Amino acid sequence: MRLEDLNWMDVEKYLQHEDRLMLVFGATEQHGYLSLLTDIKVPLALADSASQATGVLVAPPLNFGVSPYFLAYPGTLSLRVSTLIAAAEDIVRSAYGVGFRRILILNGHGGNSPTRNHLQQVNNELPGLKLNWYDWWQSHSVEAVAQKHNIKPAHANWLEAFAFTIVGDMPEENKIPPKTPSAIMDAGTAREVYGDGSFGGPYRVGGEIMHELFAACLEDILQLLKFE
Repeated sequence: MRLEDLNWMDVEKYLQHEDRLMLVFGATEQHGYLSLLTDIKVPLALADSASQATGVLVAPPLNFGVSPYFLAYPGTLSLRVSTLIAAAEDIVRSAYGVGFRRILILNGHGGNSPTRNHLQQVNNELPGLKLNWYDWWQSHSVEAVAQKHNIKPAHANWLEAFAFTIVGDMPEENKIPPKTPSAIMDAGTAREVYGDGSFGGPYRVGGEIMHELFAACLEDILQLLKFE
């Protein structure tokens, strides 16, 4: 159930018996042969599946994140850290103001991590608010799937190559992970280093592995929505 499919009166009725909300944060950035909105598409698909199972409302995704290192790739649109932090706080405070008290943020992009730290402070300022944050690709569940099949997860490789994120012809061979000259690089250097945008490894794997991966993450989210 998405907020976009309801009117304000529907939400008021929802809040009479439910105070949970899922927020989706991500980015618009290069993902090699995958969609520029991969970091939104994955957590949003997980949110929709979790909503179907629980009835918890899903807010419209925040489609932009912090991606300054990919700005030399056309299509990448990046926010400053301060901008994202302010937007996230305003969204949480708005939701809290009308009665949402248990909010789970499904994040699809590592560059957004400063926001999580800031929201801990916001949580302290809003009595009765329960916030949680889920980085799906960093979960123990994903790690277990990767280890089971002996494949290493990385940006724009098999890890994010779901049927709904693939928008181009995928190379069949594995990519050798490039050597990075520094932990911090300007956007031009980053493009030279990463080339097509993948960080290396298999570009894609079989659909059964991706279904296993998705199911594992979904189970994580269903547990988090209990807010135990």
